[in-house]
Amino acid sequence: MTAPTELIPTTSARTDDTSAPADATVPRRRRRGAAAAPPAEVLPPMDEQPRRPRSLSTRDRVELVVAATSGLMASWLLCTVMDWTAPLTFAIWALIWFLAASYLMGRDRTSAVVATDRMVTTLIWVSGMVAVAVLVWMVGYVFIKGIGVINAEFFASDMGSVGPLDEGGGLVHALVGTMQQIAIATVIAVPIAILTAVYLHEIKGKLSVPVRFVVDAMSGLPSIVAGLIVFTIWVNEGNGFSGAAAGVALSIMMIPIVTRTAEEILRTIDDGLRESALALGAPQWRSVVQVVLPTARSGLITASILGVARAIGETAPVLLTAFGNSSMNWNPFSGPQSNLPLFIWQLLREPNDAQVARAWGGALVLMLLVLVLFVIARAIGARGDRLRGGK
Repeated sequence: MTAPTELIPTTSARTDDTSAPADATVPRRRRRGAAAAPPAEVLPPMDEQPRRPRSLSTRDRVELVVAATSGLMASWLLCTVMDWTAPLTFAIWALIWFLAASYLMGRDRTSAVVATDRMVTTLIWVSGMVAVAVLVWMVGYVFIKGIGVINAEFFASDMGSVGPLDEGGGLVHALVGTMQQIAIATVIAVPIAILTAVYLHEIKGKLSVPVRFVVDAMSGLPSIVAGLIVFTIWVNEGNGFSGAAAGVALSIMMIPIVTRTAEEILRTIDDGLRESALALGAPQWRSVVQVVLPTARSGLITASILGVARAIGETAPVLLTAFGNSSMNWNPFSGPQSNLPLFIWQLLREPNDAQVARAWGGALVLMLLVLVLFVIARAIGARGDRLRGGK
């Protein structure tokens, strides 16, 4: 017996028969037990459709504008009644009222989840903008205060023959001292820090736990304590103040930073590289020297630069070890020597505008050095990421 035939009306012609009319009744066979076609999906109304809480519609933007306006007006009224004149107080109360108003209006129209998400997102954005605004203000303020004394003579002369009220003078002696002391600190700290990081992550010997504890404790060591240690065992034992003593004190500050950063860099190296080297018969030391360290080279350089940027602005350990000098001292192993933080600190204590202006010029040069170091570190780190991604 043949299966029964069901006549199904169609509104369009069949694709294989163009001569059939559009409204013809086409016989179509359906097997017994065949599943029926699923019904078409019915979408809910627009007001009931789910949407991401972070997406902003026109009504959301209007609510934010209304909340901001109400926050400004309420803060102005409160400060007027309470006779508060500080701009920071006005900004804090305006922010509090803005967050509360935006939350209440969002909860009334949508839901508590959406309103909370929007309030927290707004708070995070405001925090980020405040941090960036403070940084821009600091950089701009130092630039405005220090740019007036920046000239060729400022980088070519020292303060040995310049009186407090005289014009001229510069920071070449402090700049040379900074470079020498940082070079000594880098030569001491970077090899020790990288070897320590290799021991902690690659070797993982029996002393890895106490070594990591010491490194973590050194990370919170006050800078003046490092200066006191070197002052006690070096300067106070008859060797006197010198740039080398300052370099040793700065290396104590650099070691924990470079160690922790280098250890994190080594953790990003794929274990397959280590296993491949060991599978080829290479001992562990050769695997570390010829495979792991070359792969992590850009990250280790970045860690070293970050350690230099951390130590280049220290004043307390240098004050106790190098002491400072107003004239040029090319020999870092004999006699007091100046550097940029000491140059700034000593001139800011002078009670006249000329010396203070020179101090702001030194602060601008120091800030630019730190910014350049961070830019170099970011560029090297980004290049290393691209190379690892390409592999």
